[in-house]
Amino acid sequence: MRHFSIALGIASMAFAAGPIQASAATGSADAVEAAAAALSANQFVWNDTGSGEPVSIVVSLGTQQAFVYRGQRLVAASTISSGRDGKDTPTGSYTILEKDVDHRSNLYNAARMPFMQRLTWDGVAIHAGNNPGFPASHGCIRVPMAFARKLFAITDVGTIVVVTNDAIDSRNPPLPVFASSTDTETQEANAASLSGAH
Repeated sequence: MRHFSIALGIASMAFAAGPIQASAATGSADAVEAAAAALSANQFVWNDTGSGEPVSIVVSLGTQQAFVYRGQRLVAASTISSGRDGKDTPTGSYTILEKDVDHRSNLYNAARMPFMQRLTWDGVAIHAGNNPGFPASHGCIRVPMAFARKLFAITDVGTIVVVTNDAIDSRNPPLPVFASSTDTETQEANAASLSGAH
């Protein structure tokens, strides 16, 4: 296993919020994977060199983590907070439909949703928010603020996001393909948006 450094050292990984930075010198997916395994609530690891490969995101509701890939290379990971009981985050393959740096919810009292990246037209998005380490949202995927900012900067409308209940083998992520959502209305709205009808 390659050596990697973590900002502030491994002994201080339990700080309240912020990144655990894998060393840019290693450029190693191993370093990101190792750091991701030790994340606490409201923490993330980021080691994206900004190559031209396409970005995709895999979200594990089971482990409350998100993984970011460039091509097949793991470049970042974060803890998340998904939908609580009765407001479950839907699983499936999605594309980012809309992005808004300073979005306000039109469903929940104009609640702030910084760095919002919409996955469905009926209210599911990735955005910065409270990240207590367990499901607590109204269905959205909340991530730490600094992670949300970095993620927002490297994605585009059309970036693929796979949401699953399964734990993720970060070396063999599920293929980010369009398919498995059972919500027909959302699928149709997503397809219409991508074709320019929205």
